[in-house]
Amino acid sequence: MQTSSTVEMVTISRAEYERLQQEKARNAKLEAKLAAREQEQAQVITSLSLQNEWLLEQLKLSKKKLFGRSSEQAEQMVMDQLSLTYNELEAYAFGTKAATEKQITVKAHERKRQSGNVLDVVPEGTPTEVVEHRLPENELTCSACGSKLVEIGKEVHRSLMMKPAKFWVCEDVYYTYACKNCEQETGEANIVKAAKEPALLPGSFASAEAVAYLATQKFVMYSPLYRLQQEFNRQGLRLSRQTMANWLLNTSEKWLRPIYDTLREQLCKEPVLHADETTLQVLKEPGRSSTSKSYMWLYRTSGCAKQAIVLYEYQPTRKAEHAEAFLQGFSGWLHADGYQGYHRLPGNIRVVGCWAHARRKFDEALGTLPQEKRKDSPAAMGECYCSQLFKLEQEFAELTPEERYEKRLEQEKPVLDALLSWANEMQAKTAPKSALGKAIYYLLEQWSYLTRYLEDGRLELSNNRAERSIKPFVMGRKNWLFANTPGGAQASSMIYSLMETAKENDLDPYRYLLWVLRNAPGLSKTDEAWAEKLLPANAPEVLYASKIIDRHLDEQQLR
Repeated sequence: MQTSSTVEMVTISRAEYERLQQEKARNAKLEAKLAAREQEQAQVITSLSLQNEWLLEQLKLSKKKLFGRSSEQAEQMVMDQLSLTYNELEAYAFGTKAATEKQITVKAHERKRQSGNVLDVVPEGTPTEVVEHRLPENELTCSACGSKLVEIGKEVHRSLMMKPAKFWVCEDVYYTYACKNCEQETGEANIVKAAKEPALLPGSFASAEAVAYLATQKFVMYSPLYRLQQEFNRQGLRLSRQTMANWLLNTSEKWLRPIYDTLREQLCKEPVLHADETTLQVLKEPGRSSTSKSYMWLYRTSGCAKQAIVLYEYQPTRKAEHAEAFLQGFSGWLHADGYQGYHRLPGNIRVVGCWAHARRKFDEALGTLPQEKRKDSPAAMGECYCSQLFKLEQEFAELTPEERYEKRLEQEKPVLDALLSWANEMQAKTAPKSALGKAIYYLLEQWSYLTRYLEDGRLELSNNRAERSIKPFVMGRKNWLFANTPGGAQASSMIYSLMETAKENDLDPYRYLLWVLRNAPGLSKTDEAWAEKLLPANAPEVLYASKIIDRHLDEQQLR
């Protein structure tokens, strides 16, 4: 059977053919416009998606700053990628000792057991008041047989007693003497007066004890002057904030500044320093509004120094010229954060970057991710690389600078090389404005400063030493909020400097300042180098906080 197919032929007019062609071309244009619009919409959606991700990152970062932990720690699952065990390595970077308190397990965590013995709380040598409780004579009769009761034992209960700070008036009476024999023979008596103790502030009733107490309360205990005024008022002492402020300001300028200047000279002789700065509001600064930002700069010695020195300096701006002026005479290494002002310092000052800042940015990027996406994320990898360096530094902490230098080149430089290669690769794949993009940009932009610690074994991996030293000022600022005048800010910088330097050298800050103020007026009259004799390095042993100190020191022990 034969099959056949037929093709139907359709004949149309030329006009109809042209019309169909035009319609076909019009449809093609519409399809092209539609495709372009879809592409444009896709780009908008992508842009909005990226913007949304960025906003979510900023929200998470804000929440973390408000409610999250203040230090960055890599999670164990993240650290497993590089076979590390990481326990906030910065806490051990400078020889922090393990806690000696007894530990008890409470469900999933450990809690320090609180001591119930007062002798474990108070220092040895604390005065003890003994109060004996005995039966009265009329009760020393046995209720069973009528015989006299005999003492056979005792039970001792110890309590910690406290009372508010006391105040009193000290009257120095200086007697005058005359020779009556000379008066009878010559008609004129030989007059002799008892030697006067030089006043701390002539014309003022301020004492070294009062000023040292006020300074300690404000700059060590962070208690504002208005709060001290309230406390004094409740005890009947009418001491105004203005009076207290004048005492602190005048004492700082007259007696503390020479010591401060001497410490600065010694600081600039060190080969390695740390620097940092934070904001300060000064209400009455000439030519500036009360809301303008001023700055408190910090400079301190490194771990290789024989004697620790911590100095603050008030300046109205954050310009690099302030650091250059303060560090005049210094030539060496300067640990700092990524602030560009430090990079504009003279060539004799070589800036060393801070790996804690670099790691912190990766930690922030990690915090913007959902928990389930953190383990294998690039942010986790970047943080792991940084944490590897801190772990190695912990292992090298007890080595000599020379040994540390060799170990760093052997073990840390390969980690740095791998990190640099990884960062360069990731930069092309990462949105620049994202948290991860900012972390990578900071790492690469600061690379020459971050790797400079490899050049000298005395250098440190981070600038945490400076950050810890500036924290007392930040804590104080949260309580007293601002300085009234530039003079007050400068006085604060000098008092903070002496207090923190004392603490860094294991001196009791109150007793050190008391020793300075008791001796400065007298020494200044007889010794041009009196300020050097009152440096923390020359403080007597009785001022060291680690020593067994009687809380009721004899007056002469601090002279």
